[in-house]
Amino acid sequence: MITGKNYIGDERIAKGNKTYKTFNPKENKETPYSFYEATEDEINQAVELASEAFQTYKNVSGAKKADFLNAIAEEIEALGDLLIETYVAESGLPEGRAKGERGRTMGQLRAFASLLQEGSWVEATIDTAQPKREPLPKPDIRKMLFPIGPVVVFGASNFPLAFSTAGGDTASALAAGCPVIVKSHPMHAGTGELVAEAIIKAAKKTGMPNGVFSNLNSSGIEVGQQLVKHPTVKAVGFTGSIKGGTALSKLAQERKEPIPVYAEMGSINPVVILPSALKEHSSHWAQQYAASITLGAGQFCTNPGLLLAVKSDALNGFITQLGKEISQIAPTAMLHPNICDTYQKNMELASAQDKTKLVGAYEGQASPNFGKQKVLTVNGQEFLKNTLLHQEVFGPYSLVVQCENDEELKHILEALEGQLTGTVLGNKDELKNKSALIDALKERVGRLILNSVPTGVEVCPSMHHGGPFPATTDAKYTSVGVAAIKRWVRPVAYQNWPVELLPQALQNTNPLKVMRLVNGEYSNKPI
Repeated sequence: MITGKNYIGDERIAKGNKTYKTFNPKENKETPYSFYEATEDEINQAVELASEAFQTYKNVSGAKKADFLNAIAEEIEALGDLLIETYVAESGLPEGRAKGERGRTMGQLRAFASLLQEGSWVEATIDTAQPKREPLPKPDIRKMLFPIGPVVVFGASNFPLAFSTAGGDTASALAAGCPVIVKSHPMHAGTGELVAEAIIKAAKKTGMPNGVFSNLNSSGIEVGQQLVKHPTVKAVGFTGSIKGGTALSKLAQERKEPIPVYAEMGSINPVVILPSALKEHSSHWAQQYAASITLGAGQFCTNPGLLLAVKSDALNGFITQLGKEISQIAPTAMLHPNICDTYQKNMELASAQDKTKLVGAYEGQASPNFGKQKVLTVNGQEFLKNTLLHQEVFGPYSLVVQCENDEELKHILEALEGQLTGTVLGNKDELKNKSALIDALKERVGRLILNSVPTGVEVCPSMHHGGPFPATTDAKYTSVGVAAIKRWVRPVAYQNWPVELLPQALQNTNPLKVMRLVNGEYSNKPI
C-alpha cells in the first residue's frame, strides 16, 4: 500500500507538511499519490536508529543475513502486479522492462545471500607466530573485513528497482552488515515505498534489528545533503549526474570525519570501430548501434555516446546506414519532463557546435516527453578542440568522430575523461596490430568490450561497473556484482589475541570452513 509516508525503521511517519507527487511521463500527468518530505527530526531519527541497529546487525551471522536478503527478494516478488504497475506509471518504461528489472533486483539479493552463505568474502588472512625467529620473534597476526556502519543510498532515476531502494548498493551494504538509509528518488517514490515495505517485512520475519533499513522521501537536495553531513553516517552510494555526485563527494570530504562517496556518474562509453568491422559487418553494426543508442530512450549509463573510426569509404557507408536506421526507430517516453527537456537542450547545443553534421534523426511527430533520437558526426580535429562535444548527452544521442588516422584516434582516446566502458569492433587479426589504441582505451575505462554493444551489464562476480573519474569517484570499486560489498567494509588486524576470542573466520579450527590465506597459502582446513 502506498501512503506517501517515510519509513523510519518499521514505522511509517509523516511529521512534515511539505508534499510532492510523482509524474507519469507517458500519459503526461501526475500520479494520484502525494509524498511527505522528510523533516530534519525524521532524518536524525532514521540515522540514530540505524546507528543503534548497527551495534546488533554487525554481529549477525552470515547465514542469518542471507536469510534476510532472500526474504527481501521473496517479499518484492509478492508485491506482484502493483509493483509493476506503479513502476510503469512513474517511469514511462514498458512492462517488460519493469519485470526484467524486478528479476535482476531479486537476483542481486540472492547472489549476495549466496556469498554470505559461503563466507570467504571476509578475506580472512592468518600469519601464525614464529617465537623462535631471529633476530626478533614474529607475532601472530590475523586480519579480516568488517562492516563500517550506517550507509546512505541514493535511488537512481533510470533504474527504479535495480539501482534504487533494494538495488545493488542497498543489497551489498546489507550483506556487509551495514544498516541502510535510502534517500528515495522523487521520480519513483511510490515504487520506492512499495519496495521499502517489502524490506521492512523481511526484516521483521527474519528477526533483524529495527533500524536496519529506513526510506526517506525528498523532492529536492536538502534531505540528501543532511544525510551526507550527519556524523553517524559512514559511507554513501550514489547513481546519477556528475554535478550531483561531485557535490555530495565535496560535502562528505568537508565533514570533521570525511567519508567515502561511491558515486557512479557520467559516461559516454567510446566505441572504436576498426576497418575490419566496417568491411565485414558494416550493416550489422549500424543496426546494432542504432538499437543500442535508442534503447530505453538512451537513458542507460552505458549508452554508446561516442563512435570513433578512421575515415574511409566504408565508414561513409556505415554512417549512411546508421542514419537510416536511427530515423526509422519510434521514440519512447523519457523518465520525466525535466529529463526530456534537459536532453533536448543538450542535444540542440551539441548540434549547434561548429562543423557538426547530421547523421540521422527521427523527424516525425512524438508525444510529450518522448525523446527524439539524433546522431551527429564531426571530424577528429574539431572534436579535439571542442571539449563540449566530449560531454554526456543523457538520452538517445550519439556522435560519430571521423579521424584522419590511428594517431589522431589515439590522441582522442587520451583526451577523453574517464568512462565506464570502452568497446572495440574488429577481427582478431586486426586487434594484434592495434595494441596502442587498445592500451589508450584501457587507460580511460573500467570495462573493455569486444564486438558487442555496451548497453547491458551482466550481474556476475567478474563484472566491473566502475571507471576513472568522472565515471565514478573511485575506479577501484564496482557497483554491480558481489564485489560491490567491498565498498562497505574495512580490514581489522588482530595481533597476539587468544584464539578462542577471535572471530570464527580467524580461529584455528575454522568452524565456518571458509577459504583463508594461511601463512601464504590458500586453504579451508583447520590450522
